[in-house]
Amino acid sequence: MLTSRYPSVDFTLGEFVRFPMTSRTRFLITAALVCHLLLVPSLVTSQLLSPATGSSPAQGLPDTPSALKEDEVTISAITQEKNGPIYKLHGKAEIHYGVYILRADEVTYNAGTGQSTADGHVVLEGGPNDEHIQSSHGTYNVRAESGRFENVTGSIGVRMRGTRLMLTSSNPFFFTGTVVEKTGPDHYTVYDGTVTTCELPHPRWQFNANKVVVSVGGTAKIYHSTFGIKGIPILYFPIATLPAQRLPRQSGFLIPNIGTSSVKGTILGESLFWAINRSMDAHIGAEYFSARGWAPQGEFRAQPSDSSFVDLNYFGVLDRGTGKPPVNQGGEEVRLNAEGAFGYNFRGVANIDYLSSFVFRLAFNDVFTQAVNSEVKSEAFLSNTTRGFFYNASMQRYQDFESTTAGDVITILHAPSFEVSSVDRPLGHSPFYWSYDAAAEGLSRSEPGFSTADLVGRFDLEPNLSLPLKLGGWSLRPEFSLRDTSYTQQLATTGSAESDPINRRALEGSVEVRPPALSQVFAGEFMGRQWKHVIEPRVIYRYVTGVNNFPDILRFDERDILTDTNEVEYSLVNRLYAKRRSNEPEDCGKPGMPSLFIGGAPVPTHTPWGRQSAPAEAPCNTGSPVREIVTWELTQKYFVDPTFGGALVSGRSNAFTSTVDLTGTSFLTAPRHLSPLISRLRVQASARTDVEWDVDYDFVRGGLNASTILANYRIGPFTVGGGDAYLQVPGECAHSFCMYNTATDPNVIFWPQLFNQFRLLLGYGHSGKQGFSAATNVGFDANLGFLQYAAVQTSYDWDCCGVSLEFRRFALGSVRNENQYRFTFALANLGSLGNLRRTERLF
Repeated sequence: MLTSRYPSVDFTLGEFVRFPMTSRTRFLITAALVCHLLLVPSLVTSQLLSPATGSSPAQGLPDTPSALKEDEVTISAITQEKNGPIYKLHGKAEIHYGVYILRADEVTYNAGTGQSTADGHVVLEGGPNDEHIQSSHGTYNVRAESGRFENVTGSIGVRMRGTRLMLTSSNPFFFTGTVVEKTGPDHYTVYDGTVTTCELPHPRWQFNANKVVVSVGGTAKIYHSTFGIKGIPILYFPIATLPAQRLPRQSGFLIPNIGTSSVKGTILGESLFWAINRSMDAHIGAEYFSARGWAPQGEFRAQPSDSSFVDLNYFGVLDRGTGKPPVNQGGEEVRLNAEGAFGYNFRGVANIDYLSSFVFRLAFNDVFTQAVNSEVKSEAFLSNTTRGFFYNASMQRYQDFESTTAGDVITILHAPSFEVSSVDRPLGHSPFYWSYDAAAEGLSRSEPGFSTADLVGRFDLEPNLSLPLKLGGWSLRPEFSLRDTSYTQQLATTGSAESDPINRRALEGSVEVRPPALSQVFAGEFMGRQWKHVIEPRVIYRYVTGVNNFPDILRFDERDILTDTNEVEYSLVNRLYAKRRSNEPEDCGKPGMPSLFIGGAPVPTHTPWGRQSAPAEAPCNTGSPVREIVTWELTQKYFVDPTFGGALVSGRSNAFTSTVDLTGTSFLTAPRHLSPLISRLRVQASARTDVEWDVDYDFVRGGLNASTILANYRIGPFTVGGGDAYLQVPGECAHSFCMYNTATDPNVIFWPQLFNQFRLLLGYGHSGKQGFSAATNVGFDANLGFLQYAAVQTSYDWDCCGVSLEFRRFALGSVRNENQYRFTFALANLGSLGNLRRTERLF
C-alpha cells in the first residue's frame, strides 16, 4: 500500500487520458432533490495557473511575467565582471528574478536581453509548482523563461530543505534527460530521459522515453516509452501520461482489476473515469466473475458549492446462479447521499438506499458489517431552523428483511411527513417555559400476512409546560403535557387494519430532581496525576394516563408505543478525572492504525462492531491537562404499574416508550416492577486506550440480558482490539400467566434466543509506514461455534510503490461460503493493479 502522500493516479494508452480514481477534493452537488432545484456549478479557480504564469492583455497586464526590468533582477556571486549590459559571475553565482532562481558556478548574463549562460552545478528552481532542474550546462533567458539544459535531473512538486525533500504537491514526480528544453513559463520537453515518482538516483520504477512533454499544472505526456521495475523492462507504451498538477482530475480508462474468489471465480474488471467539469465527475465500469456473471457498477459525484454535494452509487450482479440446480443470488443496490444548504436557514438532505434483495447483499457485499445488515433505510427531508422553531418536511422508507426468503420483509413508509416543534421558551414574564411538538403524516406498513391502507393519516399534537427551579444547589423540574393523536385506521381484533378512525389521548406529568453533585479531590498524587471523583445522582418520576386503546393502535414508529405508566427512574453517574502535574502535552504515542479499531466513536448504528467510520486520529488532550478517565452510569426503573395500564401482553415481547427510552434490549414478557440495571462504563486512561463495557443485568431473571465490551489499545506501531457482544432475547410462551420461573413447566413453551459473537483484531504498522505492515480481523460466533468472518492483510511499501496481499473469508450460513484472494500493486501517481479496493481494506 502506498503512503498517504501519494494518491493513486493512473496512466493511459493511445488517445485515452487517465485520471485518478480518488481525489482529495470531494466533487459533490446539492441534495435539494426534494425541491427539484437545478444549481449551476460555479467556476473553481483554486487549481488554475497562478497569475504569475500569465494574464490576459485585456486586463492591461503583460502577456507573460517575464517582462522584467533590469532593476527587478538581483544577481550575486563571489566575484563579478561587468562590460556594458554583460555580467560575468564567478563562484556561487545566483540570479533572482520573479519567483525563480538560477544558480551555477559560472554565469554570463546579458541584462539587456535577459539571456544567460551557466556552467557547473547549474540549478533552476522556483515557480508556483516548485520546479527544480539540475544540469551541467545551460542557456536560459530570464525574461522569456525559456532555455536549454544538458545532463538534467529535475523534479516538480518537490521543495528542497537542506538535504531533505518536502512534497508540495499530491502528485510530485522526478525526471532525467540528456537534453531538457524549457519552451515557456510552464512547458518543458525532455529528450532521451526517464520519468518516475520515486526519488532519484535509484528509482524503483520508471518510464524510459525518447521524448516527454511536460505542461506544469497539467500533464506530462510520455512518447515511445518502456515501463520498467528496478531497471527491468516490463511493458512498451506508445503514449502514457502522468499528472503534473497539484490536484489532478482527467478523464480516461483505469488500470484493469484482477482477482480470484472461490465463489466468483476469476475476477476481471475495467472502468472509465469521466471528469465532466470542475465540479462533477463519474466512474463507470464492470467486473466479470467467471463463475457467476457480470457486475456493473458506477458512481456520480458533484459539488456546485462548499455547502452542497451529491454522491450516487450503483452496484449490481447479473448472476448465472450457484449450486445445482443454480440459485440466482443476483440483484442491485443504489445509494444516494446528497445535501444542500439554502437561504433563510433551509437545509435539504437525501439519504436513499434501494436494495433489491437481502440475499444479494449477503452474497456479494465484501464488507462484513454491511453484508449482514438486514435493514435498509431511506430518508429525504427539507428543514428550517429559525429562532428556536423547527420545521421539517420529509419522506422515509424503512425495510427490515426478516430472513433470506423472498418477500419476508417489513416495509414502513412515511410519505409525506410534516413536523413542527420548538425548544423550551419563556412564557411571558412568568417562571414557566413552554414548547410543542406536532406532526401530520401519511403512513403505510406491509409485511407477510398484514398490510395497512396505502396511506394512513396520523395527526399528533403535544404542547408542553414546565417550571425549572433551583433551590440551594438542587435542580427541580416539574413538567406537564397533553398529547392527542388521531389515526384514519386502527388495528382490528382479527389482526387486520380496518378503515375506522381512532383517537388516542394522553395526559403526562413528570418531575425531575437533581441533587447537588458530590465531589472529592484526593490528596497527593498517583501515577504522576491528581485525581478527582464526582458523583451525579438523578431521579425522575413519570406518570402517563388516558391511553386506554393501546391494542387498537397501528405500529409505525416510536409515536405509536406510548402507554399508561407510573414509574420512577433513578440513575447515578460516576466520573473520575485526572490532572497532569504540569501543562506538558499528553504523550499520544506513535501513529499505530487509527483506521483499525473495534467500535470507534460512540455513534449508534446497526451493529456494535461498526459504529460509523474510525476517527482520523485518536483523541489526544494536547492542550488541557485534565482528562476524564472513567465514566460509569447506572440506571434503573421501578414500575409502580407493572401492567402499563393493561397494555402489556404476557408471553410476548413488549416494546413501550418507557422501555425503549431505557435500553434497546427487549425485556418485558410478563408484568414486573423492576427493570434490568443498565450499566454503561467507559475508560480512556490515555489517547492510546479505549475500553467500553455496556451491561443490562436482569435481577428478575437472575442473569445478563445483554453485554457488549469493546477494547482498543495502541502501543508504538502495534494495535490490539477485541470485543464480545452477548444478547439473550426473552422467549415467548403459550400461556397468558407466563412468568420467568415457568420455564420448567412442560406446558409452557419458553425458548430464549442466545447470541454471542467475538471480534479480535491485531495490527502492526499503519497506512503511511514504509516497510512491512500487517493486520488481521476475526469474527467468531460462540453460540453456533463457527468462524463467521476472517481477513488477513499484509503490505510492504517503498517510497513510491507498494504491494498488498489479502485473504478474506465469509461464512454466512447457506447463502455464502467464500474465500477471497485479493492483491494490489500500487505505483505512486501512476495507479494500482489488483482488486483490493481502498474502502474495503483493513488499514
